[in-house]
Parts: sequence; C-alpha cells; structure tokens
Amino acid sequence: MRKFSGCYTATVTPMKENREVDYEGLKSLVEFQIEQGVSGILAVGTTGESPTLSWGEHIEVIEKVYDYVGGKALTIGGTGSNNTEESIEATQEVSERGVECVLLVDPYYNGPSSLEIRKEYVEPIAQQFPEVQIIPYVIPGRSGTQLLPQDLAVLHSKFENVRAVKEATGSLDNMKLTRRLCGEDFDILSGDDDKTYVMMTDPEIAASGVVSVASNVAPGAVQRFVEAALEGKSEECKKLYESLKPLFSMVTVKTEEATPYGPALCKARNPLPYKTLMNILGMPSGPCRRPLGKMTEKGLQKVLKVARTVYEKTPEILEPIESFFDVDLGERLYNENSWRGLSYG
Repeated sequence: MRKFSGCYTATVTPMKENREVDYEGLKSLVEFQIEQGVSGILAVGTTGESPTLSWGEHIEVIEKVYDYVGGKALTIGGTGSNNTEESIEATQEVSERGVECVLLVDPYYNGPSSLEIRKEYVEPIAQQFPEVQIIPYVIPGRSGTQLLPQDLAVLHSKFENVRAVKEATGSLDNMKLTRRLCGEDFDILSGDDDKTYVMMTDPEIAASGVVSVASNVAPGAVQRFVEAALEGKSEECKKLYESLKPLFSMVTVKTEEATPYGPALCKARNPLPYKTLMNILGMPSGPCRRPLGKMTEKGLQKVLKVARTVYEKTPEILEPIESFFDVDLGERLYNENSWRGLSYG
C-alpha cells in the first residue's frame, strides 16, 4: 500500500457565473497543480464545496480530476458522507473508474460516536474495497463528532488499506496519541495549513505531509516546504514556512461587522476566502454556491493585504500563476477592477 507524503492540494471546484461546474476551469487548475509538482490532488473535499454538489456532480468531478491528473500524481476522491450507503455507492463508482484512494470525512450532523464511526462507517468501506486506500478525515469543528485515536488504531491494525489520517482536530495531544497508538508506519497528514510546520517538525507527531488549501495558489512553494521538512532541511523549511504563513492564515477570515443591532462577528470560511483570492489573481474560480456568498468589504481587504504582502516580499511564491495563467499580478492586485463585485456592497 502507498505511503502518503508531500503536498496534496484540496482543489477548489470552479464555477461558472450561473454556478454550474466549470470543467474547463477545473482542467486548467489541475494542470497547474501537476506542473508545479504536487504529490496529489483531493477532489471534492470541503474546499471543493462538497456540501453543495449533488452526488452526480461529486462523482463527475472526481472522475474528471482523475482523468486530468493522468497518473502524474495521486487522485484522492472525497466520497465521505453522513450516510454510509451513499459513501459506499460513491466509492464503488469512482473505484471502478480507477481512483485508488478516497477521503472519508467523519459523519457530520447526525454525530455517531467514535465506536460507531469505526464499526458502521469506515470499517464496512475498508472491508468492501480492500484495494482502495481509505483516509479518515477527522475534523470535529465541522462535523460535530470525532473518530478517536483508539478507534483509528483499531482500524489500522485490522485493515492494510487504512494507513493514514487527515488530521484537523487542532489538538497536538490528539495527534501525539495517534502517533503513539498507530505506530511509525502510519501517515498523519495535516488538515490545517497553519499547523503543518509544528506537526511535521515535532518528533512526537512526525506528520508526513499536508492536505492543503493554500496550495491552490502556491502549489510549488507548499510542496517545497513539505519536502524540506521531510528531508530535515530545517533552515529552508522554516524560511518557506515564514513566507507562506500569511497565506496559511487566511483559510478563515474573521471580521467584525456593523448591524442595526450592534456589531457581529463574521467568519468567512473555506473555500470563500481562497475562491475570492483566485478570482482576484485571474485564476479559474467563479462564485461559491449558496449558502456561501461573498466576502464583506473588510474581509476582502484582509485577503488583498495578504496577497500583496506575499507578492511584495516573496514574489516567487505567486509568480507561477503569472506564467501559467498569463496574468499580470502587479496589475490585478492593485486595480479595483480585479475585485469589483467580490464583496457585499
């Protein structure tokens, strides 16, 4: 079974203005990722707007990504659900097409226990598809439940095709326990860009890579950052991390907004900030599907500030976008025509 190491881009699903999936745009984004040398691409994760794609679109996007990748990197299909039968059907369909790896998010909203997640969700799928590698995705902040390290270790001990986890608990203690219980032959992938550095450099966690949102716009730099960590090149790794840190910080953008009844917190969550940034930069992106909408003006300004900081201090990080998509970032980052209509008025 495959070892997971490197940068796996959680690709956005670009939309046309009418919010239909833009498959030509998707092809272009995948080709950009492959050119920049990422280890793999996750299709239809949270970043790919899985909650608002129909299951037919789920399958089609995964299969298209698999075709576009063309064996040049790993394709991971997001076939997780809060309905085990749906996940089985989706895994069946994409595996018949050739996809060899799927991501199973913890079942959201109906909130099964860790024991139930193991016995009634991951285990049936791992058992039915022994040739497909299964990556559980642990993200309690979105799912409202959690596959615990103890049950993850049971799965790893029983099934050869469960040998990795996408870890987005935010808890270093949870990650350390996962490493102790699952052993050295188990791959921990960071599910939070901003936690990747500590996860990879802490020997008690020893993460082997990241499923990254920031790599949508900086795939080469994120891949080099991860490779430097894996190779023990501490100075290069630290330098790349500091350069990428502003991008890592904007997966969620928080602002305080005025209402007739007083100020209110507004959290623009993934993928909204990155789709907004990609639109500004001239990459295929388009709008998010409702109920996600637009940034506030304050949020948009935060996105612009991050992008300008990276462009001015470390232009080499974003330069591949200019050459691949034939855009002038110096123009797009400072001309309001590039972001007109991207925020609530």
